[in-house]
Amino acid sequence: MFAGASHNSRLSAVTPVGGSTEVLARVAELIAGLLPDDVDLLKALHRIQHDFGYIPREAIPLLAAQLETTPALIFGTIDFYSELRQSPPAENVVEWCSGPACLLKGSARIRRALEATLGCFMNRPSADGKVELRLVQCDGTCHLSPLIRHRGKYIGPLTTSAAITFARSLIPATMPAMEQTDFAPHPPIAEPEAGGHSPGPAE
Repeated sequence: MFAGASHNSRLSAVTPVGGSTEVLARVAELIAGLLPDDVDLLKALHRIQHDFGYIPREAIPLLAAQLETTPALIFGTIDFYSELRQSPPAENVVEWCSGPACLLKGSARIRRALEATLGCFMNRPSADGKVELRLVQCDGTCHLSPLIRHRGKYIGPLTTSAAITFARSLIPATMPAMEQTDFAPHPPIAEPEAGGHSPGPAE
């Protein structure tokens, strides 16, 4: 992916940015040993997001220096993969599957219902920052389509009315949503390795 690429950062040092020394130290620890031009960028991003819940901005120069690439390429990679994020997640994150099987079974209506009920657009938090709706790609759970994910659990097949009921249960956000509803969550299913537009499981 990056083999043979020519980047200006190989000719000059990447300028560090300010930030928490604890964050910088932890990022350096997470990416230690990763090599440039060895498709290690996604592995690094997975590790960082798994550890922090998002990718801190101050991690970008460290990544660029470690992998001998440019901050622009790293930002572009984060932007390309919908499951990578640069801001801390909300208290409740609802993941809406955009896979073909879900779309064929009416998931677009479910998305509109979730946005209206939660008061936020896709990939943005609600006004109070307590709930967030995120787009995710198909991960092979098509037998549950149309579905959403919440706190690592799959909820589906869903109807529009059931999606609205679930979303309303999150609005108070005073206790875990799964204890407030009658939905029977399915156990997490291992996600495939990165190869499409959705990254594999966090390391």
